[in-house]
Amino acid sequence: MLITAAIVLLPHSKVSAMASRENMAQQLNQAIMKETALQGAIVGISVRSAANGAILYDYQGDVRLRPASNMKLLTAGAALNVLGENYTFPTEVFTNAAEIKKTIQGNLYLKGNGDPTLLKDDFEKMAIAIKKLGIKRIKGNIVADDSRYDHVRYSLDQPWSDETAYYGAQISALTVSPTKDYDSGSIKIKVKPGKSRGKKVEVTVTPKTDYVTVISHAVTVGEDGKNTIKIEREHSKNIIKIDGTIPINGKETKEWIGVWDPTRYATALFRQALGDHGITVDGKIKTGKVPDRAKLLTKHESMPLSELLVPFMKLSNNIHAEMLTKEMGKVIKGEGSWNKGLSVMKSEVSRLGVNPDTMVIRDGSGISHVDCIPANQLSLALFSFQKEKWFPVFLNSLPVAGNPNKMVGGSLRKRLQDPTTSGKVKAKTGTLTTVTSLSGYVSTKSGKTLIFSILLNNLLDESKGKNIEDHLVTILANQ
Repeated sequence: MLITAAIVLLPHSKVSAMASRENMAQQLNQAIMKETALQGAIVGISVRSAANGAILYDYQGDVRLRPASNMKLLTAGAALNVLGENYTFPTEVFTNAAEIKKTIQGNLYLKGNGDPTLLKDDFEKMAIAIKKLGIKRIKGNIVADDSRYDHVRYSLDQPWSDETAYYGAQISALTVSPTKDYDSGSIKIKVKPGKSRGKKVEVTVTPKTDYVTVISHAVTVGEDGKNTIKIEREHSKNIIKIDGTIPINGKETKEWIGVWDPTRYATALFRQALGDHGITVDGKIKTGKVPDRAKLLTKHESMPLSELLVPFMKLSNNIHAEMLTKEMGKVIKGEGSWNKGLSVMKSEVSRLGVNPDTMVIRDGSGISHVDCIPANQLSLALFSFQKEKWFPVFLNSLPVAGNPNKMVGGSLRKRLQDPTTSGKVKAKTGTLTTVTSLSGYVSTKSGKTLIFSILLNNLLDESKGKNIEDHLVTILANQ
């Protein structure tokens, strides 16, 4: 009896796609195996089709790894889902005085509602608005109300060594930023050479405030000298010490320092703004809650979430991430805490098709070394986000490779500058000690869009990790 085997011929397009996929996998595998910097490290990589979500490449994609700031992808998606792209954060000024007269016989209450983009200029505008009401003197105190969120200032696993860093600043519903980079809860210190050798350095504090005390012993040295400037804040105090040397022709040194007690810092700037506009405050700065029958004098409305996401994601702002996490908790669960906020985040990413049971989520920023997420889940989130009405806002918030504009290129502005990748990669970066990550979208040479997530853990050198990420993404771009 003659038995014949049936031969199934696949369409040419399918054969070509399979060959292309195998070729891509081979290139990625070879790149990983050749990297000596990955010896002893753990790698998780996931590549999907943006068109249908199919996994095209999986290298330990289901292994839970530290995502660093790639955690912000989930925070941003959840916040857009919960709050909406037009959501704003008001900062309000009330009084408990019975009458609004030239002299207020009562207190002013400054109530923060989670605006991470508040600037000293905004306090100036509120002071002007109060002056226009004819008010010239406050007989009582200025009372800061940050009760929208709980008073737990640091996330569960934040290292103590990050306490004075701008990216580890305390979380408060009432906080202020020094510049339009919106590093909430911090001040900017700039150190320049003095006018001649042996002279003390010139120090500038932004915003100008006496809330912090600067003690500088740093001096200017000759042209051949070295820049050894150190700028440090004392633990639990707002005393900033500057030591070291800077050459007479040397470049200025800049540092952003997280302040101790951002609520009082913001209120001190508000009081300063009142004084600058001729409004005298007799009392002190205190903390408390706005009374139920207090009268609203003025308020400042933040930029909408759609705009806020740009500095948050492009500059990878940890404080924004944690404030948004607490805001989600407040809006959905009635409590502005990490516990409630993270619970909401897990529910939201679950609705978006991602499985939170595969993850360990301890904060909204990724600063925790306990956070663990599989690369396949991050790439799945990025695929699912495409179906949401807010996706254009989310995509616009991602850093764009090779674009020198800080608020476009963000943390990718000096990376992937080759014509193959420049402008064609939109992705979130991530860095912790021993960790780098990069997840996002890449437009390929063949005109397709690929979704990728690259998580590199236990590295000896994070800079080499970033080079590896760029090499892998370049391979994807050339498909």
